[in-house]
Amino acid sequence: MGRAAAGQQSAAMQSAVLVALPQDGGRMERGGRRRAELEEADKGRMMKRTIIKDWKKKLSYFLQNSSRSSKMKSMKAGKHHTYFRPSPEEARLWSEAFDELLANKYGVAAFRAFLKSEFCEENIEFWLACEDFKKTKSPQKLTLKAKKIYNDFIEKEAPKEINIDFQTKNMIAQSLQEATHTCFSAAQKRVYSLMENNSYPRFLESEFYQELCKKPPITRAAQGT
Repeated sequence: MGRAAAGQQSAAMQSAVLVALPQDGGRMERGGRRRAELEEADKGRMMKRTIIKDWKKKLSYFLQNSSRSSKMKSMKAGKHHTYFRPSPEEARLWSEAFDELLANKYGVAAFRAFLKSEFCEENIEFWLACEDFKKTKSPQKLTLKAKKIYNDFIEKEAPKEINIDFQTKNMIAQSLQEATHTCFSAAQKRVYSLMENNSYPRFLESEFYQELCKKPPITRAAQGT
C-alpha cells in the first residue's frame, strides 16, 4: 500500500473515531440523565410515602386525643359513651359541604392533620382561633385574645403567618385598641375560601379520607354473633 493510500486510510479512521465519540458521549449523557430522573422519581415516591405515613400517625393521634377528651367529658357528666373514630357514614357526610366537615370535631381533627402534611396548618388553626374569639364575652379577654391572634397569625413574620393582603392586615392592626368580635372577620373569610377551594378538595381525594369512608372488614368473631 502506498504512502498516500495509507495516509487516506489513517485519516478516515481518525474521522470515524471522532464521529463515534460524540455519539458515545451523547448516549452516556442521555443515560446519565435517565438515571438522574429515576433517582429523582424514587426520592419523590419515598418522600410521599414518608409524608403519608407521618400524616396517618398524626391523624390517628388527633382522633384518639379528641376521643379521650370526649370520653373524659362524658365520664364527668355521668355518661359512658366512647367513640374513637367516625363511622364511614359520618365521614362521607364531610364530602357534601365544607361546613359539614368543620361542624364535626373528628372531621376538623382529620382535616387539621391533612393540612399539617401539606405544611399549611396555620389556616385551620387561625380559623379555629377566630371561632373561639367570637365566643368570648369578656371585653378584657377579647382584647387579650385579639392581640394573641394578631401576634401568632397576622403580623409580619408571625410564627404562623397566614396569607392575606396588606390592607386587611392594616385594618386588623388598627382595630386592636378597641377589639370587637368582627376584628378578624375579613381575614377569616379569606382563609375559609382558601381552604374550601384548595385544601378541602385535595383532602377528599386523599388516601386516608377514602379509608375512613370504607366500612371495616367483618371479622370471624363478628360473623359468628
